[in-house]
Amino acid sequence: MISFKNRQLSVWNLVLLLVFVTPVGAQVKHVEELTYPPLPEIEIPQPIRVVLDNGMTVLMMEDHELPLVRVSAWIRTGSRLEPANKIGLAELTGSVMRAGGTSTMSGDALDDYLEGKAAIIETAIGETAGTASMSCLADDFQEILHTFVDVLRHPAFELEKLAIAKNKAMASIARQNDDPDAILSREFSKLVYGKTSPYARTPTYDTIRSITRDDLMEWHKRYFHPNRIILGLVGDFQQDNALTLLKTFVQDWSPSSSVEDQTALYQPVTPPGVFYVEKNDMTQAKIMMGYLGVQRRNPDYYPLVIVNQILSGSFGARLFSNIRSKQGLAYDVHGGVGFQWDYPGLAELSMSTKTETTGKGIDALIVEAKRMITNPPTHEEVAKAKASILNSFVFSVDSPKKVLGKLLTYEYYGYPSDWLARFRKGIEQVTVAQVRRAAQTYLRPDDFAILIVGPRKGTSAARARYKTVRELDITIPEPTGGA
Repeated sequence: MISFKNRQLSVWNLVLLLVFVTPVGAQVKHVEELTYPPLPEIEIPQPIRVVLDNGMTVLMMEDHELPLVRVSAWIRTGSRLEPANKIGLAELTGSVMRAGGTSTMSGDALDDYLEGKAAIIETAIGETAGTASMSCLADDFQEILHTFVDVLRHPAFELEKLAIAKNKAMASIARQNDDPDAILSREFSKLVYGKTSPYARTPTYDTIRSITRDDLMEWHKRYFHPNRIILGLVGDFQQDNALTLLKTFVQDWSPSSSVEDQTALYQPVTPPGVFYVEKNDMTQAKIMMGYLGVQRRNPDYYPLVIVNQILSGSFGARLFSNIRSKQGLAYDVHGGVGFQWDYPGLAELSMSTKTETTGKGIDALIVEAKRMITNPPTHEEVAKAKASILNSFVFSVDSPKKVLGKLLTYEYYGYPSDWLARFRKGIEQVTVAQVRRAAQTYLRPDDFAILIVGPRKGTSAARARYKTVRELDITIPEPTGGA
């Protein structure tokens, strides 16, 4: 068994173990002739899980290698819950929650205090979750944890810090069309999810300008309650003492009554076709094509992990080998059927190429998608993909911090607590037939929405091949009433 208690097996030791696996004197002439022993079992440590009286879920995992403690909180909130006229509210709340200090300590004072302790407290709100984290020396754990809970419970949302955050958001909007990769990702999400979907919306000057301190306070009041929080502790502490300490700080924090979070909608079918965004300051073209992906709960999850590995999981994968190495059409090319935890991800293929090879690039991506069906994954490809995934798995669980981070994610999205332990066996048990069926089911080139971002002149020949090309307007809306 490989245990975290035995940390003497370095990466170099592991390499030596894999290289010197043939019997003494059993030399081979080709790398393909090397044989390997079965991978050893991996002992994945399990945290202590406790649900407090106020509904807060706590996962704790001791790690005494270094005198450090890290605490992570997942809060049931997210930008997908924002009203359409307040897009940007969640991100601002997450930012100013930390920067704006608490009812007992200003934002600047909090900065100075944490700097003096060599400690960190951070907060943020993303698309599907709010997060908060702290790290500190073990000797300062009690003091910093008290401050961390204070930030979660009593943010002041200082007006000055809110103004700074809003100015940053405005500046980000002004620059949103500078980066072609950002344009490609943003506009493709709109094509797939629908431009009004919370998974594709972007803030505007008007939505940011309309956000007030009262909005931030109301958002916090609605979503930040102990029964909506999952807390993870990892590091140099004693579990009983840490739990007692935590209860002391949150025992008077009452749970909320049931808050019904609205469902974030998205269009179920992606309209196929060719779409174009004009950006004339580019010397290359950006291409992305695909449609709606799947959730990790999908019964074909494990076969699809292998499909993605065969398609673009390494420099020997099909996209890299055929498009990058053999045809020289792109330096960076990737693709696969994407997953999200509780809504479908994006199934997409993408690349950058010279403007004069835009058409060839599009054709090459479509050909590779079709080849996954007409020339399905071979036994050798599946075996190599499985070996690569399984050999790298140990590096995703080689510290208690990594393990706890994954388990917090599963707890938040309602996945089984043994989801991590299932992964290895799930990959091992996938058959070639299952991989081929998954490729046939989830790679449908005829249904692709194809997006091109690039200069009008350089991409004109590629676009002229299609009867209809819909041009997307990415003009940034001016603020109502002027700047």
